[in-house]
Amino acid sequence: MNTIKVGLIGVTGYTGMELTRLLACHPRMRLTLASSRSEAGKRLGDLYPFLEKLPGADVIISQPDARATAAACDLAFLAVPHKAAMEMAADLLEAGVKVVDLSADFRIHDPDVYEAWYSVPHTRSHLLAEAVYGLPELNAAATAGARLVANPGCYPSSVILGLRAALAHRLINPQGIIIDSKSGATGAGRKAAVPTLFCEVQDSFRAYNIGGKHRHTPEIEQELSLLAGTPVTVSFNPHLLPVNRGILSTIYATLANPATTLDEVHAAYMETWKDSPWVRVLPKGRLPETRYVRGTMFCDIGLAVDSRTGRLIVVSAIDNLCRGASGQALANANLMCGLPVDTGLTLAPAMP
Repeated sequence: MNTIKVGLIGVTGYTGMELTRLLACHPRMRLTLASSRSEAGKRLGDLYPFLEKLPGADVIISQPDARATAAACDLAFLAVPHKAAMEMAADLLEAGVKVVDLSADFRIHDPDVYEAWYSVPHTRSHLLAEAVYGLPELNAAATAGARLVANPGCYPSSVILGLRAALAHRLINPQGIIIDSKSGATGAGRKAAVPTLFCEVQDSFRAYNIGGKHRHTPEIEQELSLLAGTPVTVSFNPHLLPVNRGILSTIYATLANPATTLDEVHAAYMETWKDSPWVRVLPKGRLPETRYVRGTMFCDIGLAVDSRTGRLIVVSAIDNLCRGASGQALANANLMCGLPVDTGLTLAPAMP
């Protein structure tokens, strides 16, 4: 079988780091190019000593260059900031390279909505129509035929997976949904900043960008609206946990029928996810924990029905770096390259 050559543009962030870890053990893909403006010239194994004696360690980091990437790669992962990603993606596509973009540049269908939330114009809006929103459980067939995939955000992944069954089975009112999400510190990125220093995060717990201010809000609303078949507006409020990785989202929705039982909800979720390799609907009475999904593609879902208030409570847990970013990007690349979606991604949680 032929080796699939892949490139990684933006190797120095946490998502880039995680991709090097996953690609090192992939049976078909090989990292042949890694780029970074700040670390160009270094050997990848020197930047990330955990890669020593693993595939990819001897790659010399280069400056980002679309032509060089096209010459060396069949597919490229973009792990660069928004705005930069849209320009690089356009250049790579023109050169004939398939692209999985981990930024937000192609997730939002409406360029005006993107511009309002990200405060920059979308200069490559002509590509939005062909960009596939890369949540494998929803769009695997479209992803398989795509040349550009918009990798979902970490918070939206936890929320969309958590609510898909409830919306598909019309168990809830799609209006008035409240999402309380908590993320590990790696979700804030690797760039040094006072709010994410160890002494600022450790032994504390805080909310941030609440009240409809977080940039993942329009992405969540867009995808939930598609699932519900009607416009959905949510209250999304994120928090920072004093842990390295993981997301726990607690989602509150009003039951369409207040008499709906937990048995009925659980059965609907089991039916929806029975064929999924990664979504695990937990037994009734059990709730997810981030440690049980650490470093994996799993999304664990726990359910509760509050009959007193007529609400369904959904708790979902994912690893923000693997399921919420780099592992999902690799799953999308698998589909784009004609491989089974879980190739190289059958990962057990890192315990304890």
